[in-house]
Amino acid sequence: MSEGVGRVVVKVGSSSLTTAEGGIDPERVRTLVDALAGVRLRGVEVVLVSSGAIAAGLSPLGMAKRPRALNSQQAAASVGQGLLVHRYTEEFRRHGIVTGQVLLTLDDVTRRSHYRNAFATFARLLELGVVAIVNENDTVATTEIRFGDNDRLAALVAHLVHADALLLLSDVDGLYDGDPSRPASRRLAEVRDAHDLDHVDLGREGRSGVGTGGMRTKVEAARIATSAGIPVLLTSAEQAVAALWRLVDGSADVGTYFHATGKRRPARLLWLAHATEAKGAVHLDAGAVRALTERRASLLAAGVVGASGQFVAGDPVDLVGPDGTVVARGLVNYDATELPQLLGRSSHELARELGAAYEREVVHRDDLVVLPT
Repeated sequence: MSEGVGRVVVKVGSSSLTTAEGGIDPERVRTLVDALAGVRLRGVEVVLVSSGAIAAGLSPLGMAKRPRALNSQQAAASVGQGLLVHRYTEEFRRHGIVTGQVLLTLDDVTRRSHYRNAFATFARLLELGVVAIVNENDTVATTEIRFGDNDRLAALVAHLVHADALLLLSDVDGLYDGDPSRPASRRLAEVRDAHDLDHVDLGREGRSGVGTGGMRTKVEAARIATSAGIPVLLTSAEQAVAALWRLVDGSADVGTYFHATGKRRPARLLWLAHATEAKGAVHLDAGAVRALTERRASLLAAGVVGASGQFVAGDPVDLVGPDGTVVARGLVNYDATELPQLLGRSSHELARELGAAYEREVVHRDDLVVLPT
């Protein structure tokens, strides 16, 4: 158990904030804010990743359920985000706490200059004592640049802000080895590694029809965070107070606690590994694979044997070995149309024939993350 938590990221799902009809439930929001304010006023820094923007916009727009069409979801998010943040602002104000809104897209945290700005923004908000309220920028995000669910977003934000712990609040009070509604199902108090999940059914979804995440996405979020050295506690929003104090001082047995399994790593690379969708693939020879995986070297044109997909410089691409295995992901420095003339050629040769600009790496090691095979 990690004690002495000084900074925590809390993720709350749509079903924990809204009514069955889709509008914001003021009492639920107030209860959550009271819990967060309790630890914030005791000196614990809080970042809140909140779902609910789309759900909050359904009722005002006369929508009976979450729409499938992306533009309708974006319309609901546009209406609901303002309502949601206003409610949070008013509730935190009762405790004398200032809030700030941070809307993220994938580009904000995978491209180097954008990532640095996002990190600097969070750092300054926390320095000023502000509770940052984070959501994906649903209003403008396209299918190709979405995080997919706020559980994964929360895990990545936890690493971005150097959090000591991640709290995932849902409509279930923990991870069970079977359907929680069945008396024979047992809550797992702790998960120390992946083997503890061997006999756990992850096919269940939450009871609400207004969110996108289920138990599988929460366990995946826990895997991302714990592999990067951040412990995770999963429980219900109704137990938020006890959960927060379990993280702060270990005083309550609540939810499911996922122990950290790895060490912290460069934060932007964690985003690159878990939050990007490859725009194409660069195919490598065996020597290049060894250079990337064993020596953590940059990818040079000499080790490239082919490319597929439509991508431009700065896009994420998969780096594929001779057997078809994706061994790494990185931000490519060339357009797909440029690579054919570079294949298998040394950097000095390219510089001599095509100019100094072509001496650069295909993927620099600082923009590359080796993936588990």
